[in-house]
Amino acid sequence: MPEPVKKTVSAFTKKPKTTEVTAGNTAVFEAETEKSGIKVKWQRAGTEITESEKYVIKTEGNKHSLTINNVGKEDDVTYAVIAGSSKVKFELKIKEPEKSETVTPAEAVPAPAASESPAPPAESSQNTEVSSAETQPEEPLDPIGLFVARPQDGEVTVGGNITFTAKVAGESLLKKPSVKWFKGKWMDLGSKVGQHLQLHDSYDRNTKVYTFEMEIIEANMTFAGGYRCEVSTKDKFDSSNFSLTVNEAPVSGDLDIRAAFRRTTEGHDDGAEFNFSSLLKKSMNPNCYKQSLVSIEDQHSETLIPFCRGEGKSESQSDVDVWDILRKAPPTEYEKIAFQYGITDLRGMLKRLKRIKKEEKKSTAFLKKLDPAYQVDKGQKIKLMVEVANPDADVKWLKNGQEIQVSGRYIFEAVGNKRILTINHCSLADDAAYECVVGDEKSFTELFVKEPPILITHPLEDQMVMVGERVEFECEVSEEGATVKWEKDGIELTREETFKYRFKKDGKKQYLIINESTKEDSGHYTVKTNGGVSVAELIVQEKKLEVYQSIADLTVKARDQAVFKCEVSDENVKGIWLKNGKEVIPDERIKISHIGRIHKLIIEDVTPEDEADYSFIPQGFAYNLSAKLQFLEVKIDFVPREEPPKIHLDCLGQSPDTIVVVAGNKLRLDVPVSGDPTPTVIWQKVNKRNDLLRNSDDSMTPSENSSDLNTDNKLLFESEGRVRVEMHEDHCVFIIEGAEKEDEGVYRVILKNPVGEDKADITVKVIDVPDPPEAPTISNIGEDYCTVQWQPPKYDGGQPVLGYILERKKKKSYRWMRLNFDLLKELTYEAKRMIEGVVYEMRIYAVNSIGMSRPSPASQPFMPIAPPSEPTHFTVEDVSDSTVSLKWRPPERIGAGGLDGYMVEYCKDGSTEWIPALPGLTERTSALIKDLVTGDKLYFRVKAVNLAGESGAATIKEPVTVQEILQRPKFWLPRHLRQTLVKKVGETINIVIPFQGKPRPKITWLKDGQTLDSKDVGIRNSNTDTILFIRKAELHHSGAYEVTLQIENMSDKVAITIQIIDKPGPPQNIKLVDVWGFNAALEWTPPQDDGNAQILGYTVQKADKKTMEWYTVFDHYRRTNCIVSDLIMGNEYFFRVFSENLCGLSETAATTKNPAHIQKTGTTYKPPCYKEHDFSEAPKFTHPLVNRSVIAGYNTTLSCAVRGIPKPKIFWFKNKMDLSGDAKYRMFSKQGVLTLEIRKPTPFDGGIYTCKAVNECGEAEIECRLDVRGNRLILWITPTRQ
Repeated sequence: MPEPVKKTVSAFTKKPKTTEVTAGNTAVFEAETEKSGIKVKWQRAGTEITESEKYVIKTEGNKHSLTINNVGKEDDVTYAVIAGSSKVKFELKIKEPEKSETVTPAEAVPAPAASESPAPPAESSQNTEVSSAETQPEEPLDPIGLFVARPQDGEVTVGGNITFTAKVAGESLLKKPSVKWFKGKWMDLGSKVGQHLQLHDSYDRNTKVYTFEMEIIEANMTFAGGYRCEVSTKDKFDSSNFSLTVNEAPVSGDLDIRAAFRRTTEGHDDGAEFNFSSLLKKSMNPNCYKQSLVSIEDQHSETLIPFCRGEGKSESQSDVDVWDILRKAPPTEYEKIAFQYGITDLRGMLKRLKRIKKEEKKSTAFLKKLDPAYQVDKGQKIKLMVEVANPDADVKWLKNGQEIQVSGRYIFEAVGNKRILTINHCSLADDAAYECVVGDEKSFTELFVKEPPILITHPLEDQMVMVGERVEFECEVSEEGATVKWEKDGIELTREETFKYRFKKDGKKQYLIINESTKEDSGHYTVKTNGGVSVAELIVQEKKLEVYQSIADLTVKARDQAVFKCEVSDENVKGIWLKNGKEVIPDERIKISHIGRIHKLIIEDVTPEDEADYSFIPQGFAYNLSAKLQFLEVKIDFVPREEPPKIHLDCLGQSPDTIVVVAGNKLRLDVPVSGDPTPTVIWQKVNKRNDLLRNSDDSMTPSENSSDLNTDNKLLFESEGRVRVEMHEDHCVFIIEGAEKEDEGVYRVILKNPVGEDKADITVKVIDVPDPPEAPTISNIGEDYCTVQWQPPKYDGGQPVLGYILERKKKKSYRWMRLNFDLLKELTYEAKRMIEGVVYEMRIYAVNSIGMSRPSPASQPFMPIAPPSEPTHFTVEDVSDSTVSLKWRPPERIGAGGLDGYMVEYCKDGSTEWIPALPGLTERTSALIKDLVTGDKLYFRVKAVNLAGESGAATIKEPVTVQEILQRPKFWLPRHLRQTLVKKVGETINIVIPFQGKPRPKITWLKDGQTLDSKDVGIRNSNTDTILFIRKAELHHSGAYEVTLQIENMSDKVAITIQIIDKPGPPQNIKLVDVWGFNAALEWTPPQDDGNAQILGYTVQKADKKTMEWYTVFDHYRRTNCIVSDLIMGNEYFFRVFSENLCGLSETAATTKNPAHIQKTGTTYKPPCYKEHDFSEAPKFTHPLVNRSVIAGYNTTLSCAVRGIPKPKIFWFKNKMDLSGDAKYRMFSKQGVLTLEIRKPTPFDGGIYTCKAVNECGEAEIECRLDVRGNRLILWITPTRQ
């Protein structure tokens, strides 16, 4: 609910505005107050203005004016007008008188555009200013947009600076507008500020114009493109597009190819990436704009020569020995050099270089170099360390090629042979390449700075709305465009079909919007990021309207003013006024106003027709506030002369001795008087030393004659001020403007004339809203509730206090939320539905029939938090002669207060005193209580403790006797160990056998009656179990193991059988017993090594002698002999047998030495003898290779077909270099179809591919061209064969 005290209504109905006046003229400022008689002060630059010839101050009723004559430049300052607590500031702007002389043509003509007549490079400036406000005539104000001056297109040379300027009118803006600069469509330049980009803004108070500048420093070619400037306010948005053209610098020497590859990490925004786009825009020869790179290997000089289209070869590099450069360069420079000198076959270059390059010498300067890369979190510290061979050697540290100087963030250390660079408080600007230099040797590394998690910098705030109102939750995170998760009562919110929830992002701000709230939307809403959580409560209430002040009956006289006034709780509620059931239509005489919560109906110059019943009906609520207007008709009877004065107070129709007025309202009391001659009126406030309030002539006495009183009537009773008396012929009016508490008291009016005297006392009572109560106190704080207590206000405003309104807020929030709609009659209230762990504050409003008081001071901050529940499963684990071991589990509910620890206490049987068992709290869920007296019977209890206090106690029900209990030793052998434990060779054996016995028994392990070897088998014992551990089982670990427990003369033992198995050996003595028809008989003997497991069967396989492909005949065969049938006539077969156990088949098989030949039956055919035909044929390609153009990164194949007898041998070449040993290429040959597969080709894999087929009869070859298209375009030129 909005706070009524914060909605202060201005005392001005018309405010003075900023005015622009020509020097020497007159400036007039006018203001109107809501009420007349209010004292108004004018100020100039904070100093009150006194009336003089230059400054003329006038006041007429509620109209006030300030006139400044003959204004000058010194009058261009800020002025203010003050009425009560309202203050309005305005400015006077002085402009110089227009000059008669005209602008010369040289000044009027703007400079020619750069594109029309470009200046020579030597004379052009490196700093360019692009500002529409300076380069063009003043633009007219945009009636729709926000810009006064928009940024204009600009042009700059590489390495130069340029500034773009935008100006925004701020006269109509309440706060500074938000401006963003973009490159392209989405790239926000706000996060790219660094060495090459600076953003500035300023504000001119005189012109009220905001100026925003974007400065580009040392521009390069990549900065060219389209840009956009966006400006937004609370309810307006505007944007302007402009472009930047970057011209190349004149070529003045050899091209530095490394400049295009140099890693630029100045500022945290630039990445370590190769700038190929700028490289391709440069040329190795000024006249060669389209360069085609061709790899041509000179067989004699072994030099790679770059060619330009239309030229022979580059003169500047015709004598360069590329191989010599590559020998001396580090591997990281190979790609740069290849690109510079036009080497396209990078793989071939690396092969040749590998053959000719000498072995790399071991570093003589470094014993230990830097790691290839390091990573550190933002804001943390990192150390880079190397070890040098010479302890006295000096080292230099470089960052992106620039030497690092010692500072608070960079610290150099030398400890013996170690050289350490420490970087404190790492930022994104430290994400760069670093080098350590010793003499001529360097050690390289890269440092990556990790971004911090997304934090919630401004949390959600609680809200309370009415049903149907719009709800908007807002939070701010540490990163723009971050992804957040919204939840309601633990359930994630999504965009439903009805679009009930709407999510919005605006920079770092995140919004959750509910268009039309319902009662079901009440609950706790949560926003989560990977670095924080914020929770807020939404309370949706039914619409309910309270009437703070109802309209009252009025009795007015003719031509007076009647004002009906009411005040309701909701300032947004509108309503209508009715007169005798018909709607009142406002006109020049009847006015209707609605300011905040106050609704007024004002009737000027009341006539008898205005007498009626008036009602106010709030829209949407079943209320009807009614009052009656009575017209007072003053009858003038004939009064004889010499009539004594008479005060007619009873004619007002109310109690004549007491008048009640609401503080701040106007009191107007009409007192009809009579008497002849006209009496003199004197007003006194008798309770303040009988001082005369309004008496313009103290010297006048009742003895004065009638004529004197009549002539001085106006002068005698006219007065001005807040409390005044107005005199009329038949009545006087007592007026108090803006009644205050000090105006309360008894006022006496005295009438005197020569005939007599009359007097009457009038009591004025001023009632007001109550004083604010004192700060409430908070008690009985629980998990989500607390009790709020307060005292009544010291002053009730003259009316009894009807009740109280309670509000609360989170400590870090600014939004107060009302907790009750019905007034609280008591002085205590139990506040509920708070979030545990959140700090809150409370405050109170007192309400009487006049309205709400100002809020009380906020209570002391408090946090709803509850102690945890009691620990669970509290048991005694062990008892000895002087110790007791206890254990328990954490509480089921811990709460937001966390858990500080546990408090363990004990109490002797028969006593009520609990003694701490441990010094302080313990964080463990177990405790060993020592130094106890043997034989004592003790009770134990444990409590969980947090910020809110102690939990309930978990107590041992029966007392524990401190005495060692003799327990017979006994094993609890697990079920799976009661049978033979089978494991495979190489597996891990871990046997755990629990036992009982007190005191701690002696444990002995035996294997086959012998003590175990501790080097081969591991034994670990505890109070409750014993463990046998074998890391890698072997066959000799098989056997019977026996473990014994011994306590004095009592013992227990168990036996465990372990069987370690392995694969069996092959069967023995396999032989071919007989062959007949289509059958063969085999037999064999079992294997010599059964793998320490039973042989489960055999697997018999056969193979044709021609193919020697094995096929299974029998599987899991248990006998040691078999007959193999269905053999093919005329074929010869070999047979083999595998043995099988639990581990599987044997590693090898027993194979027959001689094949079984299946004889053919019938007549033997003798084939005729023919002369052998020679089918030999030289290789010939039946399908050629086809030229192809492919995309880099995707596998591609080259295919052709060849025939030849005998089968030819195939060779593949690329640019005449053999590819047979390169793993990147795979070669296939199937049925004469030849395929070359190139895995993920790069632009360097393009070239001429040749397939060569060779056999005894000859050879043949075929070739094709392969183009690989990548991110950059490389044009290939195939040399013509001579």
